Amino acid sequence: MFIANKINLRIPGPTPIPPAVQAAMNKPMIGHRSKEASTLISEVSERLKPFFGTNESPLLFSGSGTSVLEAAVVNTVQPEEEVLVVVTGVFGDRFAKILTEYGATVRRYDVDWGKTPDPDALKKILQQHPNIKAVFFTQCETSTGVLNPIDKLSPIVKEFSNALIIVDAVSSLGAVPFEMNDWNVDITVAGSQKALMIPAGLAFAAVSQNAWNVIEQNKNPKFYLDFKRYRDNLLKGTTPFTPAVSLLFGLQAALELLEEEGLAQVFNRHEIMKQMTRSALRALSLPLMTNDTDASPTVTSVYQADGWDSEAVRSDLKKMGIVIAGGQQHLKGKIFRIGHMGYCDPLDILPVLSAIEISLKKQNVSLSLGTALQAAEEVLSNHV
Repeated sequence: MFIANKINLRIPGPTPIPPAVQAAMNKPMIGHRSKEASTLISEVSERLKPFFGTNESPLLFSGSGTSVLEAAVVNTVQPEEEVLVVVTGVFGDRFAKILTEYGATVRRYDVDWGKTPDPDALKKILQQHPNIKAVFFTQCETSTGVLNPIDKLSPIVKEFSNALIIVDAVSSLGAVPFEMNDWNVDITVAGSQKALMIPAGLAFAAVSQNAWNVIEQNKNPKFYLDFKRYRDNLLKGTTPFTPAVSLLFGLQAALELLEEEGLAQVFNRHEIMKQMTRSALRALSLPLMTNDTDASPTVTSVYQADGWDSEAVRSDLKKMGIVIAGGQQHLKGKIFRIGHMGYCDPLDILPVLSAIEISLKKQNVSLSLGTALQAAEEVLSNHV
């Protein structure tokens, strides 16, 4: 009934690739130390600045998002130094694991999954541990669909400590505002395969002058992940090690698409898709994992409930050519997650919602087909 290999990919990354980006990545290879490569590297770093909200030039890595999470640790935190990790899901926990591996003294602020940190609790931890050298946040916690309010949390850190603020923005950068300078964030790390619409394999780090002062004093052994190597090479229009040139061509094309749309419109598009998805699922009485205030515009998580199974929903959708994500760690088999970021617009969301209705009806859930679509279309009709 359905066309084989026709896929509507709606997971929280990797995300679909625009045709213009695919075409750019098929360009003939150039020498990675050539003048053309230097121009490309310098250009994409410069064009990334507005996405980070900084005047600093983002560093370019060939690697996954986790590579720059580790780089942010090894360049700033020395063994036995005290750090705080705000853990709101799987990827906050990953920061804590990396720090533990490098011998830091890790203080965890574990937040109930699906919720954002309590500012008063954060303040209390900082007061109890005045020697904390760095605080680690995740802006969008992909495992739960929470968007942590970095703009509200960072002033608390700066008021009660001299700690660096280090933020994982892998699954949010390019879909929601990030104002590194205004929020006093010291290091922001991101990856290529989410809202920036290219395959996995590029990673980015923007570093404040305050962070560079700490990095200059850091004695940790490092080689491939040495921020100073990347900074010094970027000044010469290159990278210290072989760059993923085809991905840089793709990034160049993706940035052009995002700039043509305009950042404000990009952010608005993601917000509309979030509202459509949440309104539709709420119309079906499905239990959303986050409240409206804390919900990310890039991913929506749904708890399974009595009478239907989240893995059955995923299986049914896959048969219809739609791929959504399941839960991670203790949420495995208990939730499904819909990614709505990057090369995705409101009309891409409607088939997903329709397929969810069909799956639930197949599982004998009492509903009227079209309920979710009507709710989503009501939202969309207010924006066209």
